[in-house]
Amino acid sequence: MDMAVPALIDFRNISVVRGNKLALENITLEIGVGEHVAILGPNGCGKSTLIKTITRECYPISGDGSSITIMGQDRWNVFDLRSLLGIVSNDLMSTFTRQLTGRDAVLSGFFSSIGIFSQQNVTAEMHEKADAALAHLEVSHLAGRFTSEMSSGEARRVLLARALVHDPRALVFDEPSVSLDLAAQHELQRAMRKLANSGIGIVLVTHHLNDIIPEIDRVVFMRDGRIVADGKKSEVLTAHGLSELFGLPLELTERHGYFNLW
Repeated sequence: MDMAVPALIDFRNISVVRGNKLALENITLEIGVGEHVAILGPNGCGKSTLIKTITRECYPISGDGSSITIMGQDRWNVFDLRSLLGIVSNDLMSTFTRQLTGRDAVLSGFFSSIGIFSQQNVTAEMHEKADAALAHLEVSHLAGRFTSEMSSGEARRVLLARALVHDPRALVFDEPSVSLDLAAQHELQRAMRKLANSGIGIVLVTHHLNDIIPEIDRVVFMRDGRIVADGKKSEVLTAHGLSELFGLPLELTERHGYFNLW
């Protein structure tokens, strides 16, 4: 890693409590700018808390030797942080409950809002960037369609366009393939690969092994709020390691850079 460039994310010995549960315990994780990383683990392992800690929705408890920096800074205005890290979460699309067009959904990314409201000043430049993001993901035809009329796959790519309007340094994908059929999964993977090859960092957080695109070359395993493995994909993704991670005997297959479990 180039030491002259601050790490995108640098967590040192952090622990996070949610309710009465220790959700993250002594996590140390560094992700470089432009790096493509998958964070894999079963439900309840702490992945969602990790994302919320990255986005400053959760804060670690105070401890000796614990620290968090993002791009070398330990303090961020949340709105500035959202322009640096684009978050792609299925939970967000579920909040778009009113009649909202694809273009307005993308434009709402400039304001971190759910839709566009009368007091918000949408500039011509914002319209251009929103349309460019839709075009980049090959979904310009969804600009005028209501989100309630979109398939899950179409809505997911509109949400991805929303995350792109600030030209972020990295995209954080939170369980991106949830509720998608096979065709929609394929289109999402194609979009993710295109973005990864354009130079945008990809941080994929998932419990589905087949979400991991070939461009991802580093894999982190999480279990019970801890990081239990971190390394090159070729070294970490083994049948033995995955069997231990998920707690059952598994067989691993690989084809054209994609992995699957049996």
